[in-house]
Amino acid sequence: MTSPPPVLVLTEDEALLDDLLRLCAAANAPAEVVHGHEPAATAWTTARLVLVGDDWALAREQPPVRRPGVVLVGHNLDDHTIWQRGVAIGAEAVLHLPDAEKVLADRIADAVETAGDPALTIGVIPGRGGAGASTLAAALALAAARAGHPTTLVDGDPGSGGIDLLLGAERTDGPRWPDFVTTRGRMSWAAVAEALPRVHGVSMLSWTRAAGRHPTGEAMASVLAAARRGGGAVVVDLPRGTDEATTTALSRLDLGLLVVPGDLRSVAAARITATTAGRLVRDLRLVVRPGAALPATEVSRLLGLPLAGEIPDQRRLCPAADAGEPPGRDATAPFGRFCEALVHRTLPAPAGRAGNPSAPRAARSGEAGPAAAPAPFLPTQRRRA
Repeated sequence: MTSPPPVLVLTEDEALLDDLLRLCAAANAPAEVVHGHEPAATAWTTARLVLVGDDWALAREQPPVRRPGVVLVGHNLDDHTIWQRGVAIGAEAVLHLPDAEKVLADRIADAVETAGDPALTIGVIPGRGGAGASTLAAALALAAARAGHPTTLVDGDPGSGGIDLLLGAERTDGPRWPDFVTTRGRMSWAAVAEALPRVHGVSMLSWTRAAGRHPTGEAMASVLAAARRGGGAVVVDLPRGTDEATTTALSRLDLGLLVVPGDLRSVAAARITATTAGRLVRDLRLVVRPGAALPATEVSRLLGLPLAGEIPDQRRLCPAADAGEPPGRDATAPFGRFCEALVHRTLPAPAGRAGNPSAPRAARSGEAGPAAAPAPFLPTQRRRA
């Protein structure tokens, strides 16, 4: 059964109708236009947003059934009686075009892109150079996509060489960060996601190998806010530094994972990153790469961070990466199982699925799995969009 359009338009004013349909088209929002009669009860109640022309409200004798998401739109700034009609139809806002075009465009885009909960944003941060944060970020994104979540992987490290290389997608067409470095304000995620490279079920925003401008904090905020409206999971691969874009990203994470190898020098190097990120990330946890010197529990104690898990042996990852195999793509290998268990503990089951049948048995039953199980990330802690 076809879903009804998210936007319902009620007006006989041709000039106003043209404006409203233009704004809907810009937001990639399908609209149903009802002319000359009452809308069907189902259309009135199921549309996510109802745009009521002032002419339609003026012609009504009885107010419609009250519902949220009604906006009254007119052209005449000098007609102050429009506010009375807004109250009569239960409008949440009264807007005049063209002055309020941006506000209305945002409302229309929200109607398309916020049907469900915003995405959970997970940042992966290296405790030192070569810690394996990019590898974990890519593998977590693949695991989230396998579990049925809409997934976006954002390369937040301009000096990494491009996370598309890890996914074998360097030749995949689509925009990269240089196309977004000066972005400001609200973006339609539906339009951006359609253009981004998509590999293994993951929408990806990567860097290129060419030198160029770094994104501003505003650009990073715009990209992450748009991706969150797409729902599911947003995984951000972050550098150790704290430039404007990185600071912006850290402050917008729901969960931060600091990747630290289990040796004393790595722990010493990670202290500064843990302190800096800890001021910005409200839930920062530790992922330990096994080392000869320190067990994961000792690394957790020394850094004062809760343990999210211990990455299993990765000796097979380098040869696989050289052969073009994305990290963690094999869900039956230890690293793939680790990432799936972490995703299962972190993200709620996708809509319409009672559980994740691909998750490891230990993760589903609440056992420890590949590493000692940390306290689960609670969805109730999530930051709203």
